[in-house]
Amino acid sequence: MIAKPLVLVADDEPRITKLVSIALQDQGFRVVTATGGDEALRKAEEVRPDVVLLDIVMPDMDGIEVMQRLREQRPVPVILLTAKGSASDKAKGLDLGADDYVAKPFHPDELGARIRSVIRRSSGLAASRGTIAFDDVEIDLERRMVTRAGQLVQFSRTEWLLLQHLAANAGKVVLHSELLTKVWGPEYRDDLQYLRVWVSRVRRKLGAEPGQPGRIRTFQGIGYL
Repeated sequence: MIAKPLVLVADDEPRITKLVSIALQDQGFRVVTATGGDEALRKAEEVRPDVVLLDIVMPDMDGIEVMQRLREQRPVPVILLTAKGSASDKAKGLDLGADDYVAKPFHPDELGARIRSVIRRSSGLAASRGTIAFDDVEIDLERRMVTRAGQLVQFSRTEWLLLQHLAANAGKVVLHSELLTKVWGPEYRDDLQYLRVWVSRVRRKLGAEPGQPGRIRTFQGIGYL
């Protein structure tokens, strides 16, 4: 039998952890809960979850710090939970390395879909081989490293998966729906705004000026090259 995915939920509000636990268990997940950052770190080391849901605002340690310390231990997908739902708050969470961001209140089915998508893409796209080089950028698909002007560029997991798929198809137009499905899952295949945000982030990492396409060309209504 295939083990059900294990989710660690860290939130200092008992009603939230109870609601999330019930909803996710109904959807086939195993759930472990923590009421604060320290407990979340301890349980993450004990149970090795497949994904971690972190409330940003917790009394002992905020979710951002917990996420950073988790990543020092081992790679693990992280979804941030917060009552703040503005675009700037979302962008900040993603900039700091979160794999996804869900604002409260959220629908349990949407949360489950987001978790499945993050777990699916965390397992990685099919391993690609070789190195893509252009201008001052070098993308090593095998070692999963990107350098620009000889300097290592840090990419979040999602940014890398998006870049990996584009680079593995260098010189070809990759359809919007293909990128969304490959990187985020079929439930995202029509979410073009979501894709635009992430492409913009990757462009900046590759050195594009604000508002400029840089090394990733847009084919309006079709995809990216």
